[in-house]
Amino acid sequence: MFTAADEYGIDLSLDADRVERLLSVTPADVDPAERLTFARNVFVPLTTACRYTCTYCTYYDVPGEASLLSPEEVRERCRVGADAGCTEALFTFGDEPDDRYTEIHAQLGEWGFDSVHDYLYRACEIALEEGLLPHSNPGDLTEAQFAALREVNASMGVMLETTADVDAHSGGRRKTPGQRLNTIRAAGRQGVPFTTGILVGIGEGWRDRAESLLAIRELHERHGHVQEVIVQNVVPNERSDFAKPDLSTMRRVVAMARAALPPEVSVQVPPNLSPAADLVGCGIDDLGGVSPVTDDYINPAYEWPDLDGLRAVADAGGMPLRERLPTYARYLPDGVRPAGVDPAPAPTGRDAWIPPAVRERIRAGDVHGRRLRGVARGDGPLAVRGD
Repeated sequence: MFTAADEYGIDLSLDADRVERLLSVTPADVDPAERLTFARNVFVPLTTACRYTCTYCTYYDVPGEASLLSPEEVRERCRVGADAGCTEALFTFGDEPDDRYTEIHAQLGEWGFDSVHDYLYRACEIALEEGLLPHSNPGDLTEAQFAALREVNASMGVMLETTADVDAHSGGRRKTPGQRLNTIRAAGRQGVPFTTGILVGIGEGWRDRAESLLAIRELHERHGHVQEVIVQNVVPNERSDFAKPDLSTMRRVVAMARAALPPEVSVQVPPNLSPAADLVGCGIDDLGGVSPVTDDYINPAYEWPDLDGLRAVADAGGMPLRERLPTYARYLPDGVRPAGVDPAPAPTGRDAWIPPAVRERIRAGDVHGRRLRGVARGDGPLAVRGD
C-alpha cells in the first residue's frame, strides 16, 4: 500500500470504510479533553548531520558544516536544564550520517565511539547522571538499535510525517513511508514508549492524512507502545516555500487524529508552531515538550511559549494544566505511576516498559529524583491546580 512497505515487510491492511468515516470527521464530532499536559525539557541537538535532505527542514547542515556536541557540552546543557527544573533531555539529530560526513565520523572515532548511536547511548547516560530522563529522536532505527538504546531512554520517538509519496522527500537520499513505519514497528517490538506524528502541509492530501493516522493506530494496537501522536503543521522557513496550513485545516486534522486514535493515545500540537488555543476544542490533550532554557533547534524562528502562554491555551479550553514526565503515566512502574492510572499492558520484547537505569533515576533519593516523582504524581514544581 505504501512506498517501500514491501521492502521492510510492512503488512498494514487499512479498512477502506474506516478511512472513509475518518474523512467525514469534523471538530463537532469530538469532545474536548479533560486536561492539558506538557513536559519541561532541555533541547540537546546532538548533531546536525543527516543523511536526508528534506526540502522543508532547516535542522540539518551539509557535510563540512554539521555540528557535533561534545560530551562536556552535553553535560553542561543537561546540568542547566536540571537546575531549571526540567525533567526531560530531548536528544535530536538527523538520521544516521552517511559517508559524506567524514568530519563527524572522524570526531566520533577520536572520542572512542563507533557510531553516532553509540555516542547517543553515552549522552543518555550523562543525562541520567545529571538528573534528567532521556527522550531520544534519532531517526530511523533497527530493532537491534532500539534494543540497545532503550536501556538508557525513558521514551523515544520519530515522526512518521506521512504515508504519502511526496516531493518534499524526493532526491537521491530520501526517507520513505516504509522506513518510517518499520521504525515505529521496531520500537513496538522492543517495548519502547513511543512518540510519533504527522506533518501537515508538505504535499499530502486528506486521504493520506487519514491513512497515516490509521497506520499509526494499527501499529499501536499490535504493540501498545504509542503514547502520543503529534499533529504538526509545516511552517515557512529559509529552505521551504510550503505555506502554513490554515486554521480550518488544522482543526479538521486534529479532530481526525482524535477520532482515529484510541483514547489512551494523546493528541499533541506544538504550541510554538500551531494556534493551540484554537485547537483545544478539537481534542488535543498535550502541548509536548517546552523548554525554559533552550531554543526549538528544529524550528529556531519560533519561540517556545512561557508558562503563562501555556496557561492561556488551557484557559481557552476551560481545562486544568498539568506537567508530566516524558514517559506517559501508564508506562511508569509501580510506586511511581500515579494513583488511579491503570498500567499499560505488558510490552512485547522486554520485561518492563521502563529500563532499570531510568527506574533508578526516578527513585533516587536526591533532589532530582524527588522532582521526577513529584511531577509523576502531579504535584511537580509547575503543576497547576485546577481540578
